[in-house]
Amino acid sequence: MERWQYTRGLHEIGDGLFAWLQPDGAWGWSNAGLVASGGQSLLVDTLFDLSLTRDMLDAMRAVEPTAANLDTVVNTHGNGDHWYGNALVADAEIIATTKALAEMRELPPSKLALLMRVAGLMSAIGPVGRGLGALGGAVGLRKLRDLADAAPFVSEIFSPFQFAGIEAVFPNRTFDGRLELQVGHKRVEVLEVGPAHTAGDAIVWLPDDKVVFAGDVLFSGGHPVIWEGPAAGWIAACDRILALKPEIVVPGHGPIGGVEPVKRLRNYLVELEKGVLSRFEAGLSAADIVTDLRMEGFEQWSEAERLHVNVETLVRHLDSGALPPVDAFAQFAGMAKLACRDEWGDISDAPAC
Repeated sequence: MERWQYTRGLHEIGDGLFAWLQPDGAWGWSNAGLVASGGQSLLVDTLFDLSLTRDMLDAMRAVEPTAANLDTVVNTHGNGDHWYGNALVADAEIIATTKALAEMRELPPSKLALLMRVAGLMSAIGPVGRGLGALGGAVGLRKLRDLADAAPFVSEIFSPFQFAGIEAVFPNRTFDGRLELQVGHKRVEVLEVGPAHTAGDAIVWLPDDKVVFAGDVLFSGGHPVIWEGPAAGWIAACDRILALKPEIVVPGHGPIGGVEPVKRLRNYLVELEKGVLSRFEAGLSAADIVTDLRMEGFEQWSEAERLHVNVETLVRHLDSGALPPVDAFAQFAGMAKLACRDEWGDISDAPAC
């Protein structure tokens, strides 16, 4: 039996330490953390929308009075499911890496809200939308085609979240490399470990408690998504966590564990890198690699469609001229198509099909 049940809500993991978990950990369902000591408090990440973040803060404040007025918030990286809730903690000092802040500015909540409205419209008109997409592809409007392909998938995975009306509250303090903080009697180190999952990944390490809040450097039980890479950078980030010898690791998505999930993810990344490299050197395109590659031993992991992004990112690093610049519409269109393939088991029931 796991030491901590993977159930939604607040879980005490040490003296003044808490993790907020959101099963099943799929797209947007991220974890967060709270550090409280000596009348001070630090929040690790907010959530994807204001309602979810408010529920979390209410639960934290019910058990830890210092959370009523948070001193510090650390956003571990630039994906919205780890910072869109910042509007509810705007009075705190909000910290992120310099690169994470740059990524946040590229995709504020208002832009994702607009994308969801467009995707919802494309999904609602169904075959007409796909017809427009095909026409757009025929006349060179690839983004229109990609949006038509991605719309049902994007609408489904992000439908539980409400982005409209969220004020973008960005970090007001940035750092590079390493930042040491004091929360009451607890030492806290914020360590930049990216580029890996994103360009600006950071982890939060409490050396005296042997606890790591890993952000999305750790997906536990689901395929990671390599938006930035390279794989070697993420492997190095895993090694950085393992070198700390933590006893408890809170992932960005998935259940709390020790170092085993970190080792498992590292193995995945090593096998992925080997598989992509051998096929790339054999002359296969990114699309052919996605079709040919089998991540044996990881068949039970969820979100297998992320392999599309992972392969494209690795190929992009292997040959900067092989693929165009990253385009979110194209990435989600590719994942939508992959989510429909029967070889991924029950993922064939994905809504994009």
